[in-house]
Amino acid sequence: MEGFLANLLNGLSWGMLLFLISIGLTTIFGVMGVLNFAHGSLFMLGAYLCMQFVRWVGSFWIGLLLGPPIVAVLSILLERFLLRPLYSRDVSFQLLLTFGVMLFLDDGVRLIWGAAYHVVNPPQILAGVIQLFSQSYPVYRLFLVILGPLVGIALWAFFSFTRWGKILRAAAMDRQMAEIVGVRVPMMYTAVFGFGAWLAALGGALAAPHQSVGPAMGERIIIESFIVVVIGGMGSFPGAFAGALILGMLNSFGTTFLPDVQMALPYILLAVILLTRPRGLFGGEA
Repeated sequence: MEGFLANLLNGLSWGMLLFLISIGLTTIFGVMGVLNFAHGSLFMLGAYLCMQFVRWVGSFWIGLLLGPPIVAVLSILLERFLLRPLYSRDVSFQLLLTFGVMLFLDDGVRLIWGAAYHVVNPPQILAGVIQLFSQSYPVYRLFLVILGPLVGIALWAFFSFTRWGKILRAAAMDRQMAEIVGVRVPMMYTAVFGFGAWLAALGGALAAPHQSVGPAMGERIIIESFIVVVIGGMGSFPGAFAGALILGMLNSFGTTFLPDVQMALPYILLAVILLTRPRGLFGGEA
């Protein structure tokens, strides 16, 4: 029972981090039609900035508060001056640009912080372990398990009930009609790109005490995030949540029960979904 509970909570905690970056990725794709290869590097940059603020002021909460907005501002500049001129060109130019940005950011963090891995301690209030059914479990991971659904509910409420959320959903369905009725699409694209980057960096900052902070952390997360988006359905909010939970559980239980093939399990699941439901679980019929 204890081992099952630990695997369940580990899967939930990793799934919630995957959800934060995946929902940003799927929002950008759903509204803008852009597959952002640099999204994982924004996740990584959020973790590094959080780590740096912890070093400067000794507070994880300051890093969590200030790191993601800095990444969002950098992303807004990226969209405005590099990505926007390519909207009228073939999608391959956007892919090449975001791939180049990913390489630039990866080398940038190596130049500034070095190639070594760094450890960020959780805040004092979330440090230590808690007893769950006679088993110790880290308080910080339990915090992630609780925080993830709360963020999901907040995002769902934003997209469902607020004026800006409804505008984003409408623009994702029909961009030309949104422009006709007065939506300033270029400004909306910039806001969406910055918002998606903020979510990725928020996930990175939250991941800093969960795992080691290093230059390669963005590479794993972007691959798994693309798998989440494809499994759930491109542009689907509930699909991103379901896909993140499924992949989190697959990684956690696979490591325990199928360690020899655990690395291949996400790709096997991806292949099964593409063969049986090409548009994903929540993407409608093919």
